[in-house]
Amino acid sequence: MITCFIRYQIDPFKKEAFAEYARNWGQAIPRNGADLIGYFGPHEGSATTAYGVYNIESLAAYEAYRARLAADPLGRDNYEFARREGFIRKEDRIFLKNVSAPHAKLVLP
Repeated sequence: MITCFIRYQIDPFKKEAFAEYARNWGQAIPRNGADLIGYFGPHEGSATTAYGVYNIESLAAYEAYRARLAADPLGRDNYEFARREGFIRKEDRIFLKNVSAPHAKLVLP
C-alpha cells in the first residue's frame, strides 16, 4: 500500500471553491478505487496550502485509478471546474509508504 499526498497551492480568496472541489472528490475518488483519507484546506497558518491524501495499492493500481477517474462524469466535471475557476495555482504529488506501522492503540489522557 502506498499513500498519495497532493499538495496544492490555492488562491486564498477562493477557499470555498477549493472546498467544493474537495467535496466532489470525496464522492468520486472512493468509487473509482482509491481509499480517500481526506482533503484538507486552510484553517490556521497558511491561507494558500491545502492537501489531498489517499491510499492506493500500487503505482500500477494508481495508473488504472487515474484512467477511471478521468472517465467518471463527476471526475471530468471536477477537473473542468478547477480549470474554469482557477483556484489551484500549483499541484504536486508524492507517493509515500507507511513505515511506522503497526501502531499502538491510542491512549487518551
